[in-house]
Amino acid sequence: MIALDVSAGARERRRPSRGPWLTELRATLVLAAPLILTNLAQHGLVTADVVLLGRLGAEPLAAGALATSLYFILFICGIGLASAVSPLIAGAIGRGDSAEHDVRRIVGAGLWAVTIAIVPVMLALWHTESLLLAMGQQPKLAEDAGLYMRALQWSMWPALAFMALRASLSALERPGWPLAISIAALPVNVGLAIWLAFEGPGLLGLGMVGVGLATTLAAFLSLAALVVVMLLAPGLRQRRLFLGVWRPHAARLATMFRLGLPMAATGLAEASLFEAAVLGMGLFGTAPLAAHAVTIQIAAICFMVPNGIGQAATVRVGRAFGAGDRMAIRRAGAIAILLGFGFMSACALIQVTLPRPLIGLFLDLDAPGNVDVIPYAVTFIGFAALFAMADGIQSVALGALRGMQDTRVPMAIALFGYWIVGIPAGILAAWGLGFGGSGIWMGFCAGLAVVAVMLVRRWLWLSGSVISRS
Repeated sequence: MIALDVSAGARERRRPSRGPWLTELRATLVLAAPLILTNLAQHGLVTADVVLLGRLGAEPLAAGALATSLYFILFICGIGLASAVSPLIAGAIGRGDSAEHDVRRIVGAGLWAVTIAIVPVMLALWHTESLLLAMGQQPKLAEDAGLYMRALQWSMWPALAFMALRASLSALERPGWPLAISIAALPVNVGLAIWLAFEGPGLLGLGMVGVGLATTLAAFLSLAALVVVMLLAPGLRQRRLFLGVWRPHAARLATMFRLGLPMAATGLAEASLFEAAVLGMGLFGTAPLAAHAVTIQIAAICFMVPNGIGQAATVRVGRAFGAGDRMAIRRAGAIAILLGFGFMSACALIQVTLPRPLIGLFLDLDAPGNVDVIPYAVTFIGFAALFAMADGIQSVALGALRGMQDTRVPMAIALFGYWIVGIPAGILAAWGLGFGGSGIWMGFCAGLAVVAVMLVRRWLWLSGSVISRS
């Protein structure tokens, strides 16, 4: 732990006031709002690709789904590594001493870390067809998925580099630029995909490969735009954030991997839980699988908000941690966790009271082909309401712990909750107790509830021990 100013903390405790709490609430909301909108914009890119593949036909959609599923499991791991930039920069700014010099080293270390990590990932993705065949997928689907991946996989490096730079700007409390670029990237991606993928006058007609190429081009353009902003924008140009980026700082790079690899493993544990659920749900038939897909989309949209609050918590807690401000550490984390819980409680209430209108956003409620799907979806949304509150709390608590540069224990908690509790509980409920697809959602709820409780307990203990240290 860093050294803390005991007398300052004591004085702050002796003068309780609503002022610091309202100030912190405002700072968290101001930072979280653009982070949430950026998350939604980036989720929109994924949704747009799914819609475009669907317009090409059922087979391209199925093959694209296989490739995208593999891509995003690895991409989420990469996001965990890239996100380590945020607490490191926040801590450096909080400390103040040589902050500018430290920030530049951390930015460079973040870019180098994702570049090093991407090499084995690219090699694995190049052999997507062989991997899918080894998993027992149909040869034609595996072949098409492999072709799609060879266009899509080149987007991973610029996308992860963008994430590292976005995390840097979040820690500097300048999240507006990544938001603007992410919003602009959506029509660019869609326009490129239409030009490259579809047939018609002036269109290239490359099919699903064109969708992958469009995503890759949009990722490179987004990264280039963010680099230009960081080089030229007022308030950023003076920081010279890319000074010495070609010469990696060994100690900072090692710290990036020390913090980032557990964060990557945490993301992998959660992503693989959802992937296992999709595979398991498919064993119960088309209707439960379709209902699951709709419910997960609703949950994913809601999750963008606590995810953004958690990212803001990393920065706010990280700055207080770097400054050694005991009360500010607890205050920033508590406000963020309460915000996440409050929002997801509201989402849960809406899901319980208005399930059919929510389902109607994704399915035609009157279509004969959806008659079997809707009852499953209504049931799953009931479980998703419980899932939402636990998911929101664990996401924000995880962000607060990352602000204190605590990543290894949260990784162990995630692995335990998702794989030792969640998956076995889902298997027992779904097959052992005969609840079917609902049992898988019971496993979700059990795993996430355990993770949420353990992360909050970890936060209370760790922040409390910091506050009481002399």
